[in-house]
Amino acid sequence: MNYKKGMVRARKVYVASSWRNEYQKKVVEILRALGHTVYDFKEPEPGKHGFSWSEIDPNWQNWTAAEYRNALDHPVAVKGYNSDFEAMYDATTFVLVLPCGRSAHLEMGWASGAGKETFILTRDKEEPELMAKMCDYILVSEKELIEAFTLK
Repeated sequence: MNYKKGMVRARKVYVASSWRNEYQKKVVEILRALGHTVYDFKEPEPGKHGFSWSEIDPNWQNWTAAEYRNALDHPVAVKGYNSDFEAMYDATTFVLVLPCGRSAHLEMGWASGAGKETFILTRDKEEPELMAKMCDYILVSEKELIEAFTLK
């Protein structure tokens, strides 16, 4: 689970996290500065904002279960899903930045099952999760992130 230093190649990285996680942006910046290609779900293309339920309905937080299910087929949701999933499929490596929610954990579970290299970046006071054991590495600081992704 601890990352062992060694030969590090340039990676295509999918950073999974939450819209509410402000640290996610810094992780994307660090990985790009280290020479990796990084998918940022908040800005999947330069100048383009990532998917948000509010694009479908500003009242999305009050949906019924049926409205939520139906919204998954809305063209905006389909486009957002396709963008994210294509990036997931193309990625060689996933970094889950805690704290985050259900979508990011679904993405990381898929990555683990698909045989992708998986890292979890956690920090002090994050709630532990037993199923994190399915991931390859648990990083506990920005320093470890940098060490794990510095090209050698």
